[in-house]
Amino acid sequence: MTERPAQRTPNRQLAALIAEAGFSNAGLARRVDQLGLEHGLDLRYDKTSVTRWLRGQQPRGTTPALIAEVFTRRLGRRLTAQDLGLDACAPVYAGLEFAATPEEAIDIVGGLWRKDSGSHAELRKIAFTPAGLVVPSRDWLIGRADDRVGRGDPGATRVPPQGRPVVPRQRSQTERGPGQKVTGGDIAALRSVGELFRALDDAYGGGHARQALVRYLEHEAEPMLRGAYGEQIGRRLFAAAADLTRLAGWTSYDIGAHGLAQRYFVQALRLAQAAGDRAYGAYVLVTMSRQAVYLGHGREAVQLARVAQQGVGSAVPPVVQSLLHSVEARGHAVLGEVRASTAALVRAERALETARPGDEVPHWARFFDEAQLADEFGHSHRDLQQYRAAAQHAERSLQLRAPAYARSRLFCRVVLASARLGLGELDQACQLGAEAAGQAAEMRSVRAVEYVRDFERRLEPYRDAAPVRGYRDKVAALG
Repeated sequence: MTERPAQRTPNRQLAALIAEAGFSNAGLARRVDQLGLEHGLDLRYDKTSVTRWLRGQQPRGTTPALIAEVFTRRLGRRLTAQDLGLDACAPVYAGLEFAATPEEAIDIVGGLWRKDSGSHAELRKIAFTPAGLVVPSRDWLIGRADDRVGRGDPGATRVPPQGRPVVPRQRSQTERGPGQKVTGGDIAALRSVGELFRALDDAYGGGHARQALVRYLEHEAEPMLRGAYGEQIGRRLFAAAADLTRLAGWTSYDIGAHGLAQRYFVQALRLAQAAGDRAYGAYVLVTMSRQAVYLGHGREAVQLARVAQQGVGSAVPPVVQSLLHSVEARGHAVLGEVRASTAALVRAERALETARPGDEVPHWARFFDEAQLADEFGHSHRDLQQYRAAAQHAERSLQLRAPAYARSRLFCRVVLASARLGLGELDQACQLGAEAAGQAAEMRSVRAVEYVRDFERRLEPYRDAAPVRGYRDKVAALG
């Protein structure tokens, strides 16, 4: 790697942290290279490189942020490039940081929106990193609500935090400028837009309108966050921004951009903290848990669900309690932990049974009903190879689930097909699988396609059977 000319002053900050972490020079270089690989970077640092950094040379590009992340993971506290005596940079993988202040959170998430709304295809290729879940979830769990989020002086010029320069952008005369007053109507508009994009995602898949959502965040939400508002409006604004950011992550997850989705989830978690909305933060964590389940990281999925439960205790409605327990059950099921998964499902079922029609349920939890709980049961039993129970719950979910949740119905149909296959009912399995494949062809959802492919892998031992040949013919006809 090309380095800048050596500085005269040795880097004592870096030396002290190396000693605290117990790294050798070679060990630090190896960890930086490994972290680079997680983010698609082919780095070739060695112990000589670290020696140069200690003598005062400054690594270039994304390396200072990578080094800071290595120490953050090792020492369990958030460190920046400046803490290590290194020049700051704008890393291509930025977004895993759990910001120290609301201002910093705006800078991080705003930068993410701007990059994603442009032609930065590399963002959608960034790898998911399980280790990147630890610090944000811990900081959310032990962190306090921000004392102040309001920005009351429309004419004030904001000085950006050190190392995070604000990228200027062109604005037309009709666009909101930083410092303009934010109103309750603005927040209502954000909420309405969220419902619109959520409905599109449920019906047609995350790829249908994801870019439009990200551009809306860049051109509407970010100027509002940089506007002028008091504490009450500010908390509501951060809550709405958190919801839209989580949705941007959810749609990114649905198209298979898992590293990008992870970053959106982390930033939604931080925005929820600024909003003072502990329950929504727990919802973001269970969203992260769902992604971990999908990617096969069962242990991390369980931990995230438990952090969410611990973070809210009993101070949430029964519907939310049921949601939190059901997601934990999914993590245990991926791990093959029958007793733990069953116990979590029982807790989820009992919690939902205590819900009453008059209960006040957050808008983001209203999707969780008997149909969704049956779906969670079906998935869990399928992963535990308890196929008869999986089939019963999947059928119940399909009976109860509204047509608007087209993608969820598709997933459940594949679960039912897999359960029928596990029970030896090959004809029914192939019929259900073909229906799901036809629905997946109408969506822009990588997850929908992957569900169908998973079913096809399960069919492989029966590839010469007549129902499977018929299934293949039907799928081929879809083009």
